Amino acid sequence: MYLNIFKIVSSILLILSFSACEKKVSTEVKEIHWDRDMCSRCVMVVSDRNQTVQVINPENGKLHVFDDLGCAVLWFKDQNIKWKDEAIIWINDIKTAKWINARTAFYDTMNVTPMAYGFGAHEIKEEIQEGLEIINFYEVEKRVLEIGK
Repeated sequence: MYLNIFKIVSSILLILSFSACEKKVSTEVKEIHWDRDMCSRCVMVVSDRNQTVQVINPENGKLHVFDDLGCAVLWFKDQNIKWKDEAIIWINDIKTAKWINARTAFYDTMNVTPMAYGFGAHEIKEEIQEGLEIINFYEVEKRVLEIGK
């Protein structure tokens, strides 16, 4: 009887030890070192707390920081990033500076941004000033690629 209990406990411990070895990649917002971290594309210092973008590689959790959403979009293109569609992309809400999902954010097109692309992210569509054009992430991406720089 003790041998059977020992086998069961050993099996459970073995299973738990293997599952603990799985490396989980963090998809959470990471800490930005304001006025020290540099944009991964244009190498400007990141200081605007309402325009910053974080891209997290889903394969290894590596963080890439950008001073403007336009830089992030062009970086994906320039670097021919294969994991682009799986990338975790966080952006600051232009009004609150809260980190929000860039793919589900709503964007207006009339902002002063670090690299002059003009796209401001909003978590809530209704908070965008009436009369402004409202577009989604994929339209922002399309327009940035058309603008280039």
